[in-house]
Amino acid sequence: MPKSLKLNYKIIFHFFGLLFLFNGGFMLISSLVSFIYKDGVTLELFLSGLITVLIGVFAMVYTRNHKKEMNKREGYIVVAFGWIVMALSGAIPYFFTDAIPSFTDAFFETMSGFTTTGASILNDIEVVPEGILFWRSLTHWIGGMGIIVLAVAILPLLGIGGMQLFAAEAPGPSADKLHPRITDTAKRLWLIYFGYTAAETILLKVAGMSFFDAINHSMSTLSTGGFSTKNASVAYWNDNPLIQYIIIVFMFLAGTNFVLSYFIFKGKVSKVVQDEEFKLYFKFITIFTIVAAVLIYFNADLSLSSIEHPQTLGAGESAFRHSLFQVLAIVTTTGFVTADYTLWTPFLTVFFFGMMFLGGSAGSTSGGIKVVRHLITIKNGFLEFKRALHPNAILPVRYNKRSVSGDIVFNILGFFILYLLAFIVGTLGFAMMKIDFESAIGLAASSLGNVGPALGDFGPVNNYAALPPIGKWWSSFLMLIGRLELFTVLILLTPFFWRNR
Repeated sequence: MPKSLKLNYKIIFHFFGLLFLFNGGFMLISSLVSFIYKDGVTLELFLSGLITVLIGVFAMVYTRNHKKEMNKREGYIVVAFGWIVMALSGAIPYFFTDAIPSFTDAFFETMSGFTTTGASILNDIEVVPEGILFWRSLTHWIGGMGIIVLAVAILPLLGIGGMQLFAAEAPGPSADKLHPRITDTAKRLWLIYFGYTAAETILLKVAGMSFFDAINHSMSTLSTGGFSTKNASVAYWNDNPLIQYIIIVFMFLAGTNFVLSYFIFKGKVSKVVQDEEFKLYFKFITIFTIVAAVLIYFNADLSLSSIEHPQTLGAGESAFRHSLFQVLAIVTTTGFVTADYTLWTPFLTVFFFGMMFLGGSAGSTSGGIKVVRHLITIKNGFLEFKRALHPNAILPVRYNKRSVSGDIVFNILGFFILYLLAFIVGTLGFAMMKIDFESAIGLAASSLGNVGPALGDFGPVNNYAALPPIGKWWSSFLMLIGRLELFTVLILLTPFFWRNR
């Protein structure tokens, strides 16, 4: 009989304490924003942060004499339950300020924030206090690169190695290293992430946004989240194309592997140009935009699907801008809205629904399946034709001029099957709640892909407030497994994970 698994619980709870400290620290920053804008919730936000910090300090002190060694199983537990811990503690400011008095709604909003899904239950965002809006955007920003990766950067201070955590958390099927030491990798990723956020904030402010709107939208953009400070999302600035083009640029960057950004800054442009995933990502965006723009220009009425002000640059420019913006918003899973794409044409509704299954690049903050998985699956599919004709030939899948191991190919094929099953089960779950078919498949695809806008009753100009309480919990679960790429969470549900072999 297999023995039950002995876990190092102290190091797990020690790490949870560290997450509470992070969360509490960012809440205290939000209370400072609340104080500056005098929005009336400064004390509540401060108390939220203080309580969260104290819980973190208590957990870390109580578990300080832990065994400083973490195996792979413990890494998976920390990552999966760490996100739940973050969501539970992150809901505290919503309670204390009465911004979202319902526990279910507060947890949903927080999970949507940390998983960078961007689905919201708030009906009137513009009456929410500035401190809460800032905290809401911060949950995106923290979750974007991954609070776990942030923690990996300082784990050596605690005497703990972070390789197991990075392997479980790093976005995409592989974790490219910028530096031999994993902690240095995490630091470089965060430096790029922070730099992009600051650059977009400055550009949006110069383009005409208020500083508060600029920093909130920058955090949402770089995290590919989608929370906005306006009820109309980015459609609020439809009369200012420059603002939307700035967001377009940074959505594109956020959906690109951050390692490539590092190479650009190091002057290694050839590595970017030769990267197969980046080339396919760029081609997808270009082709999808052209298709959408042509159909919009000749068949759709933008005035019916967006808060469209008098055109400053003409109908052609407007069709191109809305197409490019919405294609990037869906492919990168950012979820910002400049128009209701479900009102353009039936073909484009299905077209954008299909994009929810694409995702950005591996190593980006995007959700979804990821472009590299599609690329390797397509390559392997074409090789199957050759293998059928030449059964004895050795025909490996090649990516960036290197042979991809069979284990990785099988892992990717397994991921596709598991993703499809998760989508089907997710849809069935929503259907059992008597949600109509169009809305159910949209909710499942959007939640699992961390997109935000869905279809039907939960489309781009609606929110998730009408979703029944059980539906919000189901959606939150799909967001979590989608953000952590299925295996990290679902492996915890298998009996063999908890046994020693």
